[in-house]
Amino acid sequence: MNGPEIHVEFGPELSLFLPNGRREGASAVTTDGVSTLGHVVESLGVPLTEVGALVVDGREVPVSHVPAAGESVAVRPVERPQRVPGAPLRFLLDVHLGTLARRLRLLGVDTAYESTDIGDPALAARSAAEQRVMLSRDRGLLRRRELWAGAFVYSTRPDEQLRDVLDRFRPELRPWTRCTACNGLLKEASKEEVADQLEGGTQRTYDVFAQCTECGRAYWKGAHHEQLVAIVERALADYAS
Repeated sequence: MNGPEIHVEFGPELSLFLPNGRREGASAVTTDGVSTLGHVVESLGVPLTEVGALVVDGREVPVSHVPAAGESVAVRPVERPQRVPGAPLRFLLDVHLGTLARRLRLLGVDTAYESTDIGDPALAARSAAEQRVMLSRDRGLLRRRELWAGAFVYSTRPDEQLRDVLDRFRPELRPWTRCTACNGLLKEASKEEVADQLEGGTQRTYDVFAQCTECGRAYWKGAHHEQLVAIVERALADYAS
């Protein structure tokens, strides 16, 4: 680029995406004179899904703004809780976020998940078709224009990922209402209805069951129930704080 020079300063929350030289204070950026400010910001490493506002010389501008020489740009992070207007809040997670998907479903959050890598174009198309917020650690995926909405998952640790998503979007929580395998809704079921899925010991020990209305999977308070309860209680406590 050899056009107008502008000065860009990023909020500290966005420093993860930036090279060391741009992480503190304003830095000079030479543009080509025709690219939008949104394009300039993404070319510097920050997905627009993480940008809450672009402020040029004290006034907020859209991502379509074409910067002029000498302008000072402040790139602010998304405000929390983030509102996603236009459709009920639902999520789509890529292949690397399986544990997070199961934990969101455990909390009753509508969460679609692809357990195989179907590719970025297909994920972006599904996000748009179903109006789901795409959650990913893939910056390239989050830059795709087809996305309905998206968000970067900042941590690699499932506990921190869950805490961050709940803090950012504040979805309604309805624990124990969704199938952790397929995202379908659960209903109460009799032992007879799910008998073909139960081993002898389970048949003798448990009397309360639920079943997924989509895939038919049966649920009961088995060996891992205490661990799941701990995940739910920890999430609810974080949510309330």
